[in-house]
Amino acid sequence: MSHYDLAKPGSEELVIACVQMEPHIGAKRANVARLIRHVETAAGNGASLVVLPELATTGYVFADRDEAFSLAEGLPDGETSQLFAETAQRLGVHIVTGIAERAGKRLYNSALFTGPSGHIGIYRKLHLWNNENRFFEPGDRGVPVFGTPLGRIAIAICYDGWFPETYRLAAMQGADIVCVPTNWVPMPSQPDDRSAMAATLTMAAAHSNGMAIACANRIGTERGQLFIGQSLIVGGDGWPLAGPASVDREEVLYATIDVKRTRAARTLNAFNHVLRDRRADVYDPMLGARWPSFQT
Repeated sequence: MSHYDLAKPGSEELVIACVQMEPHIGAKRANVARLIRHVETAAGNGASLVVLPELATTGYVFADRDEAFSLAEGLPDGETSQLFAETAQRLGVHIVTGIAERAGKRLYNSALFTGPSGHIGIYRKLHLWNNENRFFEPGDRGVPVFGTPLGRIAIAICYDGWFPETYRLAAMQGADIVCVPTNWVPMPSQPDDRSAMAATLTMAAAHSNGMAIACANRIGTERGQLFIGQSLIVGGDGWPLAGPASVDREEVLYATIDVKRTRAARTLNAFNHVLRDRRADVYDPMLGARWPSFQT
């Protein structure tokens, strides 16, 4: 059995929800309360995995590092983490949310992963976008893949999706689904009549790696910065299962993922498999990363 087939069997089907909403800078308590209401709605509609936007609890456009530091918290023991843990246990769902993490004097643009049985893991954004470099340290934990009853789940955050290596490392560790909390903004030279570049990159990554990708974006304008919505959920064949969502409305997207079928579909025909066909004799199959880095 090859390493990209190592994922533990999950349930055959699961419903993923991506919450598209508008957080407000600095209003952490109100943001968290609204996020939890959205999670409750998603769980009520059958979702077992809910993805929330990047920095959903705090807002994104910090005035300075002091503001970012004051809104961040330690993980997984902070107050917000505990609220999400209680919500996941109460509703029987898995939740991935973007959150500002404080680790000593360091700050990370992170994602918190929690489930019905408690804390699962933390992902720290690897690739910082624009002014994030003023506030955050780049991630230092690689691309972990977390074993869950739903299947093997990885996380990326926003600009990470511009780097094929992020998704490839997840795929080569057996990831079935990548959850992407994001705050997509307009890209330079983006034509008005074309879908977001982020959607194209997400579809390409899902197709070339044979895994589902669920992206939850925010909307609104914060301190002059526009966010573009268009959240989407893409199947392992690269085609959208839900979305893109609107550019300016709060909404929840739902899609049903068949994990076993997604794994099987990596075999394209009698000769080709999207991961086995890699030329490991020409390039390092793990891109220099140590194998494995499964988190359980």
